[in-house]
Amino acid sequence: MRAGRSPSQTIGPFFATALPWPEGPFVVADGTPGAIRVHGRLFDGAGQPVPDGLIETWQVSPPGTRGFARCPTDSRGGYAIVTLKPAPFTDGRGAVHAPHLAVSVFARGLLKRAVTRIYFPDEQAANQTDPVLAAVGDAALAATLIAAHDSGSYRFDIHLQGDRETLFFDV
Repeated sequence: MRAGRSPSQTIGPFFATALPWPEGPFVVADGTPGAIRVHGRLFDGAGQPVPDGLIETWQVSPPGTRGFARCPTDSRGGYAIVTLKPAPFTDGRGAVHAPHLAVSVFARGLLKRAVTRIYFPDEQAANQTDPVLAAVGDAALAATLIAAHDSGSYRFDIHLQGDRETLFFDV
């Protein structure tokens, strides 16, 4: 018997068939007073859309909601969630965090989730004092965590690698 390297392979992803559910993208129902839409596209390192990814968001839970959304990406890498903008919160050390969504990205080729955050462009004062944004230290990298206004909604594209790579956190 000859020893050799095992072939590399990735099975799945199975995200599109196993994890989503119809209400997954809705922290609150569309049309809820104060609801916001956060949408964007997921791109791989070559700048191509990832049509079989999964985006999860977690947030300080508004009363009466689960504070969690899960949305598969479509054929163009697109995703959209409907939620209420979270409030700032104080952590156990007394630091005040700006309103944000915690994001997990699941996609082919990733052995574990990629973790990032979505901050809001209309929360400039809070963003300037947020301890996580301050810890980044590089303004250009921190800017990859701030959504853009887009026709009454917020756009946040996620780039897994490349020149426009989104900042991800070690968890």
